[in-house]
Amino acid sequence: MSEAAIGILYGGATLVAFLSGLPIAFALGVVAIAFMAVFMPTASLDMVTQNVYEEMSSIILLTIPLFILKGAAIGKSKAGLDLYSALHAWMHKIPGGLAIANVFACAVFAAMAGSSPATCAAIGSAGIPEMRRRGYSGSFAAGVIAAGGTLGILLPPSVTMILFAVAAEQSLGRLFLAGIGPGLLLVSMFAVYAAWRFRREYAQAKKVYQGGGPASPLLAEDSYSLRDKMSALPRVLPFVVLLTGVMIALYGGFATPSETAGLGAILALVLIAIVYGAWRLKDLEPIFTATLKESTMLMLIVGMSLLYAYVMSYLHISQSAAQGIVAMELPRWGLLAVILVFVVVLGFFLPPVSIILMTAPIILPPLKAAGFDLVWFGVVMTIVMEMGLIHPPVGLNIFVIRNIAPDIPLRDVIWGTIPFVGLMLFATVLLCFVPGSPRGCLII
Repeated sequence: MSEAAIGILYGGATLVAFLSGLPIAFALGVVAIAFMAVFMPTASLDMVTQNVYEEMSSIILLTIPLFILKGAAIGKSKAGLDLYSALHAWMHKIPGGLAIANVFACAVFAAMAGSSPATCAAIGSAGIPEMRRRGYSGSFAAGVIAAGGTLGILLPPSVTMILFAVAAEQSLGRLFLAGIGPGLLLVSMFAVYAAWRFRREYAQAKKVYQGGGPASPLLAEDSYSLRDKMSALPRVLPFVVLLTGVMIALYGGFATPSETAGLGAILALVLIAIVYGAWRLKDLEPIFTATLKESTMLMLIVGMSLLYAYVMSYLHISQSAAQGIVAMELPRWGLLAVILVFVVVLGFFLPPVSIILMTAPIILPPLKAAGFDLVWFGVVMTIVMEMGLIHPPVGLNIFVIRNIAPDIPLRDVIWGTIPFVGLMLFATVLLCFVPGSPRGCLII
Protein backbone atom coordinates (compact mmCIF):
# COMPACT_ATOMS: atom_id res chain seq x y z
CA MET A 1 0.00 0.00 0.00
CA SER A 2 1.10 3.54 -0.64
CA GLU A 3 1.92 5.88 2.24
CA ALA A 4 -1.16 7.94 1.40
CA ALA A 5 -3.43 4.89 1.53
CA ILE A 6 -1.92 3.77 4.83
CA GLY A 7 -2.39 7.28 6.18
CA ILE A 8 -6.06 7.38 5.19
CA LEU A 9 -6.59 3.93 6.69
CA TYR A 10 -4.79 5.00 9.87
CA GLY A 11 -6.95 8.12 10.24
CA GLY A 12 -10.14 6.20 9.44
CA ALA A 13 -9.35 3.49 11.97
CA THR A 14 -8.68 6.18 14.60
CA LEU A 15 -12.02 7.86 13.90
CA VAL A 16 -13.85 4.53 14.16
CA ALA A 17 -12.10 3.79 17.46
CA PHE A 18 -13.14 7.17 18.87
CA LEU A 19 -16.74 6.82 17.69
CA SER A 20 -16.94 3.32 19.21
CA GLY A 21 -16.91 4.85 22.67
CA LEU A 22 -13.50 3.57 23.72
CA PRO A 23 -11.61 5.85 26.14
CA ILE A 24 -9.17 8.06 24.24
CA ALA A 25 -6.04 6.34 25.58
CA PHE A 26 -7.28 2.85 24.68
CA ALA A 27 -8.53 3.98 21.27
CA LEU A 28 -5.12 5.39 20.37
CA GLY A 29 -3.30 2.37 21.79
CA VAL A 30 -5.46 -0.19 19.99
CA VAL A 31 -5.04 1.53 16.62
CA ALA A 32 -1.28 1.97 17.07
CA ILE A 33 -0.68 -1.66 18.11
CA ALA A 34 -2.94 -3.00 15.34
CA PHE A 35 -0.97 -1.12 12.68
CA MET A 36 2.30 -2.22 14.26
CA ALA A 37 1.16 -5.83 13.93
CA VAL A 38 0.11 -5.45 10.27
CA PHE A 39 2.59 -2.98 8.77
CA MET A 40 5.69 -3.16 10.96
CA PRO A 41 8.19 -5.96 11.73
CA THR A 42 6.89 -8.54 14.20
CA ALA A 43 9.72 -7.72 16.59
CA SER A 44 8.32 -4.18 17.00
CA LEU A 45 5.44 -5.56 19.10
CA ASP A 46 8.00 -6.79 21.63
CA MET A 47 9.21 -3.21 21.94
CA VAL A 48 5.85 -1.55 22.73
CA THR A 49 6.49 -1.18 26.44
CA GLN A 50 10.05 -0.01 25.85
CA ASN A 51 8.92 2.55 23.27
CA VAL A 52 6.25 3.94 25.57
CA TYR A 53 8.70 4.07 28.47
CA GLU A 54 11.37 5.83 26.44
CA GLU A 55 8.90 8.36 25.06
CA MET A 56 7.58 9.14 28.57
CA SER A 57 10.97 9.30 30.30
CA SER A 58 11.19 13.08 29.81
CA ILE A 59 11.73 14.87 33.11
CA ILE A 60 9.34 17.60 31.94
CA LEU A 61 6.41 15.16 32.15
CA LEU A 62 7.11 14.81 35.88
CA THR A 63 5.63 18.27 36.31
CA ILE A 64 2.16 17.06 35.27
CA PRO A 65 1.19 15.03 38.38
CA LEU A 66 2.86 17.62 40.63
CA PHE A 67 0.89 20.52 39.15
CA ILE A 68 -2.26 18.39 39.31
CA LEU A 69 -1.57 17.78 43.01
CA LYS A 70 -1.26 21.51 43.57
CA GLY A 71 -4.55 22.16 41.78
CA ALA A 72 -6.33 19.38 43.68
CA ALA A 73 -5.11 20.77 47.01
CA ILE A 74 -6.75 24.11 46.18
CA GLY A 75 -9.81 22.73 44.42
CA LYS A 76 -10.75 20.20 47.11
CA SER A 77 -10.56 22.75 49.93
CA LYS A 78 -12.48 25.97 50.63
CA ALA A 79 -9.73 28.00 48.99
CA GLY A 80 -11.64 28.54 45.73
CA LEU A 81 -14.73 29.84 47.56
CA ASP A 82 -12.64 32.22 49.68
CA LEU A 83 -10.86 33.60 46.63
CA TYR A 84 -14.14 34.20 44.86
CA SER A 85 -15.77 35.85 47.92
CA ALA A 86 -12.85 38.23 48.46
CA LEU A 87 -12.81 39.35 44.82
CA HIS A 88 -16.57 39.92 44.85
CA ALA A 89 -16.35 42.10 47.97
CA TRP A 90 -13.97 44.47 46.22
CA MET A 91 -15.57 44.46 42.77
CA HIS A 92 -19.31 44.51 43.50
CA LYS A 93 -19.63 48.21 42.58
CA ILE A 94 -18.41 47.63 39.03
CA PRO A 95 -21.17 46.86 36.50
CA GLY A 96 -21.16 43.10 36.23
CA GLY A 97 -18.70 43.00 39.12
CA LEU A 98 -19.86 39.56 40.20
CA ALA A 99 -19.22 38.11 36.74
CA ILE A 100 -15.87 39.94 36.47
CA ALA A 101 -14.92 38.62 39.90
CA ASN A 102 -15.55 35.11 38.59
CA VAL A 103 -13.34 35.77 35.55
CA PHE A 104 -10.51 37.03 37.77
CA ALA A 105 -11.01 34.14 40.20
CA CYS A 106 -10.74 31.70 37.29
CA ALA A 107 -7.55 33.43 36.10
CA VAL A 108 -5.89 33.29 39.54
CA PHE A 109 -7.01 29.72 40.17
CA ALA A 110 -5.89 28.68 36.69
CA ALA A 111 -2.44 30.07 37.37
CA MET A 112 -2.19 27.64 40.28
CA ALA A 113 -4.12 24.61 39.08
CA GLY A 114 -2.98 24.43 35.44
CA SER A 115 -6.18 22.60 34.48
CA SER A 116 -9.26 24.00 32.75
CA PRO A 117 -11.83 21.48 34.05
CA ALA A 118 -10.47 21.86 37.59
CA THR A 119 -10.70 25.66 37.36
CA CYS A 120 -14.18 25.45 35.89
CA ALA A 121 -15.43 23.10 38.62
CA ALA A 122 -13.76 24.83 41.57
CA ILE A 123 -14.91 28.38 40.79
CA GLY A 124 -18.17 27.40 39.08
CA SER A 125 -19.47 25.42 42.05
CA ALA A 126 -19.57 28.66 44.05
CA GLY A 127 -19.85 31.26 41.29
CA ILE A 128 -22.77 29.92 39.24
CA PRO A 129 -25.25 29.52 42.14
CA GLU A 130 -24.32 33.00 43.39
CA MET A 131 -24.81 34.61 39.98
CA ARG A 132 -28.13 32.83 39.51
CA ARG A 133 -29.26 33.94 42.97
CA ARG A 134 -28.48 37.54 42.06
CA GLY A 135 -30.48 37.45 38.82
CA TYR A 136 -27.89 36.64 36.16
CA SER A 137 -29.27 34.53 33.34
CA GLY A 138 -28.24 30.89 33.20
CA SER A 139 -26.50 31.29 29.84
CA PHE A 140 -24.49 34.31 31.07
CA ALA A 141 -23.42 32.59 34.30
CA ALA A 142 -22.49 29.36 32.50
CA GLY A 143 -20.61 31.18 29.73
CA VAL A 144 -18.50 33.22 32.14
CA ILE A 145 -17.38 30.18 34.13
CA ALA A 146 -16.87 27.90 31.11
CA ALA A 147 -14.76 30.52 29.33
CA GLY A 148 -12.90 31.54 32.48
CA GLY A 149 -12.01 27.90 33.02
CA THR A 150 -10.22 27.74 29.67
CA LEU A 151 -7.58 30.10 31.04
CA GLY A 152 -6.26 27.04 32.87
CA ILE A 153 -4.38 25.84 29.78
CA LEU A 154 -2.92 29.25 28.88
CA LEU A 155 -1.73 30.89 32.09
CA PRO A 156 1.31 29.16 33.56
CA PRO A 157 1.70 26.55 34.89
CA SER A 158 -0.22 24.91 32.06
CA VAL A 159 -0.32 21.14 31.61
CA THR A 160 -1.09 21.67 27.91
CA MET A 161 1.99 23.85 27.45
CA ILE A 162 4.10 21.24 29.23
CA LEU A 163 3.06 18.69 26.63
CA PHE A 164 3.62 21.14 23.77
CA ALA A 165 7.13 21.81 25.09
CA VAL A 166 7.82 18.08 24.99
CA ALA A 167 6.33 17.59 21.52
CA ALA A 168 7.97 20.67 19.99
CA GLU A 169 11.24 20.36 21.94
CA GLN A 170 10.94 23.96 23.08
CA SER A 171 11.85 25.68 26.34
CA LEU A 172 9.08 25.23 28.90
CA GLY A 173 10.13 28.40 30.69
CA ARG A 174 9.79 30.45 27.49
CA LEU A 175 6.38 28.90 26.79
CA PHE A 176 5.14 29.74 30.28
CA LEU A 177 6.44 33.29 29.97
CA ALA A 178 4.91 33.67 26.50
CA GLY A 179 1.47 32.67 27.79
CA ILE A 180 1.25 35.44 30.40
CA GLY A 181 0.60 38.39 28.05
CA PRO A 182 -2.06 36.68 25.87
CA GLY A 183 -3.59 35.20 29.03
CA LEU A 184 -4.02 38.66 30.55
CA LEU A 185 -5.36 39.89 27.21
CA LEU A 186 -8.11 37.24 27.31
CA VAL A 187 -8.88 38.02 30.95
CA SER A 188 -9.37 41.69 30.01
CA MET A 189 -11.55 40.85 27.00
CA PHE A 190 -13.71 38.49 29.05
CA ALA A 191 -14.12 41.13 31.77
CA VAL A 192 -15.11 43.84 29.29
CA TYR A 193 -17.67 41.54 27.67
CA ALA A 194 -19.04 40.57 31.09
CA ALA A 195 -19.59 44.25 31.96
CA TRP A 196 -21.33 44.87 28.61
CA ARG A 197 -23.52 41.78 28.94
CA PHE A 198 -24.47 42.75 32.49
CA ARG A 199 -25.61 46.20 31.33
CA ARG A 200 -27.87 44.56 28.73
CA GLU A 201 -29.44 42.18 31.22
CA TYR A 202 -29.76 44.97 33.80
CA ALA A 203 -31.53 47.22 31.28
CA GLN A 204 -33.95 44.42 30.36
CA ALA A 205 -34.70 43.66 34.02
CA LYS A 206 -35.28 47.36 34.72
CA LYS A 207 -37.61 47.68 31.74
CA VAL A 208 -39.68 44.72 32.97
CA TYR A 209 -39.87 46.21 36.48
CA GLN A 210 -40.90 49.65 35.20
CA GLY A 211 -43.58 47.97 33.13
CA GLY A 212 -45.16 46.57 36.27
CA GLY A 213 -43.36 43.22 36.30
CA PRO A 214 -41.55 41.62 39.25
CA ALA A 215 -38.29 43.12 40.45
CA SER A 216 -35.31 41.03 39.41
CA PRO A 217 -32.58 40.33 41.98
CA LEU A 218 -30.30 41.85 39.36
CA LEU A 219 -31.61 45.29 40.37
CA ALA A 220 -30.58 44.86 44.01
CA GLU A 221 -27.36 46.55 45.10
CA ASP A 222 -24.85 44.89 47.39
CA SER A 223 -23.23 46.82 50.19
CA TYR A 224 -19.84 46.08 51.71
CA SER A 225 -18.23 48.32 54.31
CA LEU A 226 -14.54 49.12 54.23
CA ARG A 227 -14.17 46.82 57.21
CA ASP A 228 -15.77 43.97 55.24
CA LYS A 229 -13.44 44.58 52.33
CA MET A 230 -10.34 44.70 54.50
CA SER A 231 -11.35 41.52 56.32
CA ALA A 232 -11.61 39.77 52.96
CA LEU A 233 -8.02 40.54 51.96
CA PRO A 234 -6.41 37.83 54.13
CA ARG A 235 -8.37 35.27 52.10
CA VAL A 236 -6.41 36.27 49.00
CA LEU A 237 -3.01 36.49 50.71
CA PRO A 238 -2.31 32.71 50.67
CA PHE A 239 -2.95 32.65 46.92
CA VAL A 240 -0.58 35.56 46.40
CA VAL A 241 2.12 33.84 48.47
CA LEU A 242 1.69 30.57 46.58
CA LEU A 243 1.65 32.18 43.14
CA THR A 244 4.56 34.51 43.93
CA GLY A 245 6.67 31.71 45.36
CA VAL A 246 6.20 29.53 42.30
CA MET A 247 6.84 32.35 39.83
CA ILE A 248 9.98 33.57 41.63
CA ALA A 249 11.36 30.04 41.78
CA LEU A 250 10.70 29.42 38.08
CA TYR A 251 11.56 32.76 36.45
CA GLY A 252 14.24 33.73 38.96
CA GLY A 253 16.25 30.72 37.89
CA PHE A 254 16.18 29.14 41.34
CA ALA A 255 14.45 25.94 40.20
CA THR A 256 13.72 23.95 37.07
CA PRO A 257 10.08 23.54 35.94
CA SER A 258 9.94 20.09 37.57
CA GLU A 259 11.36 21.42 40.83
CA THR A 260 8.96 24.35 40.68
CA ALA A 261 6.04 21.94 40.28
CA GLY A 262 7.16 20.08 43.39
CA LEU A 263 7.57 23.36 45.28
CA GLY A 264 4.08 24.46 44.24
CA ALA A 265 2.54 21.17 45.38
CA ILE A 266 4.27 21.37 48.78
CA LEU A 267 3.29 25.03 49.26
CA ALA A 268 -0.33 24.24 48.38
CA LEU A 269 -0.47 21.39 50.90
CA VAL A 270 1.15 23.57 53.58
CA LEU A 271 -1.29 26.38 52.76
CA ILE A 272 -4.44 24.30 53.20
CA ALA A 273 -2.98 22.68 56.33
CA ILE A 274 -2.28 26.04 58.00
CA VAL A 275 -5.21 28.10 56.74
CA TYR A 276 -7.95 25.45 56.57
CA GLY A 277 -6.65 22.82 58.98
CA ALA A 278 -6.66 20.19 56.24
CA TRP A 279 -3.85 17.94 57.44
CA ARG A 280 -5.66 14.83 58.67
CA LEU A 281 -5.87 11.72 56.50
CA LYS A 282 -9.61 12.21 55.92
CA ASP A 283 -8.87 15.73 54.61
CA LEU A 284 -5.98 14.68 52.38
CA GLU A 285 -7.56 11.52 50.98
CA PRO A 286 -9.84 13.34 48.46
CA ILE A 287 -6.86 15.41 47.31
CA PHE A 288 -4.56 12.46 46.71
CA THR A 289 -7.37 10.37 45.20
CA ALA A 290 -8.26 13.13 42.71
CA THR A 291 -4.58 13.61 41.87
CA LEU A 292 -4.05 9.91 41.31
CA LYS A 293 -7.12 9.55 39.08
CA GLU A 294 -6.43 12.60 36.91
CA SER A 295 -2.67 11.97 36.67
CA THR A 296 -3.17 8.32 35.72
CA MET A 297 -5.74 9.19 33.09
CA LEU A 298 -3.61 11.98 31.62
CA MET A 299 -0.33 10.05 31.65
CA LEU A 300 -2.02 7.06 30.01
CA ILE A 301 -3.30 9.34 27.25
CA VAL A 302 0.19 10.83 26.89
CA GLY A 303 1.83 7.40 26.65
CA MET A 304 -0.62 6.06 24.08
CA SER A 305 -0.50 9.30 22.09
CA LEU A 306 3.28 9.13 21.92
CA LEU A 307 3.08 5.50 20.77
CA TYR A 308 0.48 6.55 18.20
CA ALA A 309 2.79 9.31 16.96
CA TYR A 310 5.75 6.87 16.86
CA VAL A 311 3.83 4.46 14.61
CA MET A 312 2.70 7.38 12.44
CA SER A 313 6.30 8.48 12.02
CA TYR A 314 7.61 4.94 11.36
CA LEU A 315 5.05 4.43 8.58
CA HIS A 316 5.98 7.86 7.15
CA ILE A 317 2.40 9.08 7.54
CA SER A 318 3.37 12.26 9.37
CA GLN A 319 6.24 12.97 6.98
CA SER A 320 4.00 12.47 3.94
CA ALA A 321 1.32 14.71 5.43
CA ALA A 322 3.89 17.41 6.15
CA GLN A 323 5.25 17.13 2.64
CA GLY A 324 1.71 17.35 1.27
CA ILE A 325 1.10 20.56 3.19
CA VAL A 326 4.38 22.03 1.95
CA ALA A 327 3.57 20.91 -1.61
CA MET A 328 0.44 23.06 -1.52
CA GLU A 329 2.87 26.02 -1.70
CA LEU A 330 0.61 28.16 0.42
CA PRO A 331 1.79 31.61 1.43
CA ARG A 332 3.21 31.80 4.95
CA TRP A 333 0.07 33.04 6.66
CA GLY A 334 -2.14 30.85 4.48
CA LEU A 335 -0.25 27.84 5.81
CA LEU A 336 -0.87 28.99 9.37
CA ALA A 337 -4.58 29.54 8.68
CA VAL A 338 -5.00 26.04 7.20
CA ILE A 339 -3.26 24.45 10.18
CA LEU A 340 -5.30 26.40 12.73
CA VAL A 341 -8.55 25.45 10.98
CA PHE A 342 -7.35 21.85 11.11
CA VAL A 343 -6.79 22.21 14.88
CA VAL A 344 -10.24 23.77 15.33
CA VAL A 345 -11.88 20.84 13.53
CA LEU A 346 -9.98 18.37 15.72
CA GLY A 347 -11.19 20.35 18.72
CA PHE A 348 -14.74 19.24 17.90
CA PHE A 349 -13.76 15.69 18.82
CA LEU A 350 -10.52 15.60 20.82
CA PRO A 351 -9.14 17.21 24.00
CA PRO A 352 -6.02 19.47 23.77
CA VAL A 353 -3.68 16.76 25.06
CA SER A 354 -4.46 14.40 22.19
CA ILE A 355 -4.45 17.20 19.59
CA ILE A 356 -0.93 18.26 20.53
CA LEU A 357 0.61 14.82 20.68
CA MET A 358 -1.10 13.59 17.50
CA THR A 359 -0.54 16.62 15.28
CA ALA A 360 2.88 17.87 16.39
CA PRO A 361 4.85 15.55 14.04
CA ILE A 362 2.70 16.74 11.12
CA ILE A 363 2.27 20.49 11.60
CA LEU A 364 5.47 21.63 13.31
CA PRO A 365 8.02 20.88 10.53
CA PRO A 366 6.19 22.98 7.86
CA LEU A 367 5.66 25.81 10.34
CA LYS A 368 9.32 25.80 11.33
CA ALA A 369 10.34 25.76 7.67
CA ALA A 370 8.06 28.74 7.05
CA GLY A 371 9.93 30.71 9.71
CA PHE A 372 7.35 30.73 12.48
CA ASP A 373 8.57 30.80 16.05
CA LEU A 374 7.29 27.58 17.63
CA VAL A 375 6.97 29.19 21.06
CA TRP A 376 4.69 31.83 19.53
CA PHE A 377 2.75 29.12 17.70
CA GLY A 378 2.40 27.19 20.94
CA VAL A 379 0.56 30.15 22.47
CA VAL A 380 -1.66 30.65 19.41
CA MET A 381 -2.44 26.94 19.20
CA THR A 382 -3.30 26.90 22.90
CA ILE A 383 -5.87 29.66 22.42
CA VAL A 384 -7.37 27.81 19.47
CA MET A 385 -7.58 24.64 21.54
CA GLU A 386 -9.25 26.64 24.32
CA MET A 387 -12.05 27.29 21.85
CA GLY A 388 -12.48 23.53 21.57
CA LEU A 389 -13.11 23.31 25.32
CA ILE A 390 -16.24 25.45 25.08
CA HIS A 391 -17.80 24.59 21.75
CA PRO A 392 -19.84 21.48 20.84
CA PRO A 393 -19.94 18.60 20.22
CA VAL A 394 -17.27 17.74 22.83
CA GLY A 395 -16.69 20.98 24.73
CA LEU A 396 -15.31 19.47 27.94
CA ASN A 397 -16.01 22.60 30.01
CA ILE A 398 -19.61 22.60 28.79
CA PHE A 399 -20.16 19.20 30.37
CA VAL A 400 -18.37 20.27 33.55
CA ILE A 401 -20.91 23.11 33.79
CA ARG A 402 -23.75 20.67 33.23
CA ASN A 403 -22.50 18.57 36.13
CA ILE A 404 -22.24 21.44 38.59
CA ALA A 405 -25.35 23.32 37.36
CA PRO A 406 -27.80 20.69 36.04
CA ASP A 407 -30.67 23.19 36.23
CA ILE A 408 -29.23 25.17 33.30
CA PRO A 409 -30.33 23.63 29.96
CA LEU A 410 -27.50 22.46 27.71
CA ARG A 411 -28.72 24.78 24.97
CA ASP A 412 -28.34 27.80 27.29
CA VAL A 413 -24.86 26.71 28.29
CA ILE A 414 -23.79 26.46 24.65
CA TRP A 415 -25.29 29.81 23.68
CA GLY A 416 -23.60 31.38 26.69
CA THR A 417 -20.18 30.24 25.51
CA ILE A 418 -20.48 31.30 21.86
CA PRO A 419 -19.52 34.99 22.45
CA PHE A 420 -16.39 33.88 24.28
CA VAL A 421 -15.43 31.67 21.34
CA GLY A 422 -15.64 34.79 19.20
CA LEU A 423 -13.41 36.71 21.64
CA MET A 424 -10.81 33.94 21.50
CA LEU A 425 -10.91 34.01 17.71
CA PHE A 426 -10.37 37.78 17.79
CA ALA A 427 -7.43 37.35 20.20
CA THR A 428 -5.89 34.78 17.85
CA VAL A 429 -6.12 37.17 14.90
CA LEU A 430 -4.73 39.97 17.06
CA LEU A 431 -1.68 37.90 18.02
CA CYS A 432 -0.99 37.38 14.32
CA PHE A 433 -0.59 41.14 13.91
CA VAL A 434 1.62 41.84 16.92
CA PRO A 435 4.18 44.48 15.82
CA GLY A 436 7.68 43.26 15.08
CA SER A 437 7.72 39.53 14.53
CA PRO A 438 5.90 36.38 15.60
CA ARG A 439 8.03 36.53 18.74
CA GLY A 440 6.13 39.65 19.67
CA CYS A 441 3.58 37.72 21.70
CA LEU A 442 6.30 37.16 24.28
CA ILE A 443 5.98 40.77 25.35
CA ILE A 444 2.42 41.72 24.29
